[in-house]
Parts: sequence; C-alpha cells; structure tokens
Amino acid sequence: MEITRRSGLTMLAGLAVSACASAGGTTGLALPALPASPASPSMPPSGVAPDSLQAVARSKGLRIGSCVAWGADGADRGSFANPNYAALLKRDCGLLVAENEMKWQALRPTATSFDFTRFDAIMAWAVANDLPMRGHNLLWHQPKWMPRWEENHDFGANPRQAAERLLVDHINTVCRRYGTKIASYDVVNEAVNPTDSTLYQTALSRALGGPEATLDLAFHTARAAAPLAQLVYNDYMSWEPGNAKHRAGVLRLLEGFRARRIPVDALGVQSHIVTQSPDTRGSIAALEGDWRRFLDDVTAMGYDLVITELDVRDNGLPADIAPRDRAVADFTKGYLDLMFAYPSLKDVLLWGMSDRYSWIEGFEPCPDKARRRPCPYDDAFAPKPMRSAIAAALAAAPARR
Repeated sequence: MEITRRSGLTMLAGLAVSACASAGGTTGLALPALPASPASPSMPPSGVAPDSLQAVARSKGLRIGSCVAWGADGADRGSFANPNYAALLKRDCGLLVAENEMKWQALRPTATSFDFTRFDAIMAWAVANDLPMRGHNLLWHQPKWMPRWEENHDFGANPRQAAERLLVDHINTVCRRYGTKIASYDVVNEAVNPTDSTLYQTALSRALGGPEATLDLAFHTARAAAPLAQLVYNDYMSWEPGNAKHRAGVLRLLEGFRARRIPVDALGVQSHIVTQSPDTRGSIAALEGDWRRFLDDVTAMGYDLVITELDVRDNGLPADIAPRDRAVADFTKGYLDLMFAYPSLKDVLLWGMSDRYSWIEGFEPCPDKARRRPCPYDDAFAPKPMRSAIAAALAAAPARR
C-alpha cells in the first residue's frame, strides 16, 4: 500500500509511529539464528488456537495473517510491544508481514548502507511465536516513495551499470539475509499509475533504460536470490468504481511479464476495499461483474492470487456503530466469498487487526467525524462483526489441496 494513505505519518522520519553499513554489510541488530520457514507459502504453522481465525483458515488449506509494525518496549504503536495487540496476532494469525520496515525507506538510509534493526526485531518475534513472515517489499516503484537520496542519486558516467548494481545489491542483500525464512515476497509494489495505466518512472528506471527493464531485473534478481520463494507483483487496483484504468494497466503489465518470461508467480491484490452505501448487497452486485472478469483474466494467465492488505474504508454508512459495523461485515463477507472462489488464492493478510492502529483514520477521516472502524477488532481490542464475517467466509470457502 502507499504511504500516501497515511497522510504524512512519519515513517520516513524514523518509523517512530505506526498507523495502519555498506552494501554487503549491515548496521543495527544482528539477526539471530532462525528456523527455516515452510517451503510452501500456503503452509500454516502448527499450534494455533482452536477457535482462532487461523484455525478456521487452516481447516480449508488457507492462511490468514496481518501486518505488524516495529515498536520499542512499551510503545503503543500497533506492534508486538503492546501485549494486547500481540495476543491478537498470536491468536488469530498464521503469518505476518512488516507494515513498513522492509521498504527501501526503512532499510536504506543511504546508497551504501542498510539498517535491518527494526525488521530484524519483527522477524525475531515472529519466529519466536512460530509465525512465518512475508516480505514487503523489494521495490516500491513510485518516485515519491523511493528514498529521497535515490531520486537525487548521481548514477555517474555509466548510469545503466550503476543503477543495475544498486538494484541487484539491494535485492540480493535482503533475500540472502533471510534465505528460506521468507517464502513469499512482494518483489515489486504499485508500479502502475492508476490515472493513465502507464508505468511510473523513477530515477532508477530512467538510469536503467525504462520501467519494464527495471521491473524485469527485479524479478530475475529475486528468483536467483530466493529460488524457492513465491514472487508477487503487488498493487492497489480494486473493484470500486473508477479503477478500470488501473486494472487495465495491471493486466497489460502481467501480460508483458508472461510474454517476456519474467518469473512472476502471483498477483498481490491489496484489497483496501471501500463500502459504497448501506445497501451492501446491491453494492456487491454492481461491482462483482467487472471484478470477476479482471480476476478471470489474471488467473487465465497462470498467476496465483494473494490478498495482501485487507481492510475496509467505511464510506457512505450511518454514524451509528451497530449498522456501520454490520455493513462493513457484510461487505467484507461478500468480497471474501468472491475471492475464495478462486482456488489459487491461499493467503489473506489483513492490514492491521485493530482499529486502534489503522492507517485509514489518518489518511481519510469520515466526513461525519465518526471514528473509522476498518478492522476486525475495535480500539479496545474487542471483536467486531467483521471478525465473525471473516470467520464465516473462511468456513464457507472451498477447501484447497
């Protein structure tokens, strides 16, 4: 997802808040020895609570998980440092993903240095609790979300060679550090401009000769560095009105990957879905036709699907909590029922478990001033109807092999 959707929350100022070393070396904490993750990105961990969301998912050959943020001891920032939030993650999740801490802005303070301190802390906690991690992301291909130093970087007399070295070194350093401990990577994030279906340009892609060459190199490098991992193209195209150009651009990109034999395994469907009105049944009926056609086109090319960042922006709903929560739950259930009809979908990541930490409140407050309620648990970590809806959708999903 885009950090723009946090409306200036200060990940770039040190990752001190959470809302919703030289190349070849590192600074920060040394990563402890970790047990290997499952070879398959769809294999759930053992020992889940019998009445958890993950227990229901596991019975169908699925996994469900959440993003998690870094936080210092005692920090109340949507991290495992908060014992109440940690309990939700341990209870309901079968995998985790770092919200911001693996992005270039977090790992690359300069062109010649890495800092893995915060992501290593998340990884160590996940391993200690038998929770596999996804990798998000190896290249966020938008100029405003690359580090400022990258957009101002002097690529020298041979810019293509320098840019290739920068990108390859970044992906190799990250992937080799974690080896098989990460079994699924969002290799490229949000490369398609939703306004006109074109690919974004960055300083890196200009130096490399264009965005296609840059994205292709990212996937080829990731395949060589993490040969057993699921490699994902992740984007925000969605089923709401106004997303047709974005979907068309993503389809063209995926078609190009196949034509050029680029090693892309799956499409990451971010799933920041937006309610349209209190008539959730009518909204779903109006949206699902175009969305099914898009997913049919994607899967017909042989791509798997991953729901990578699920939450609900509760627009056009009553301020009263009971009908608002009911509409969010019904919309979520309808969306998941549709998505689970595709057997190649095996992993679902929520973009946060509790309303307390959702990025949406900072990005787009409700016009009626009501507090956003986009997650399965409320501000006080109590379950909401959305959690029951997710459980029901998982229980109704066709079993995966």
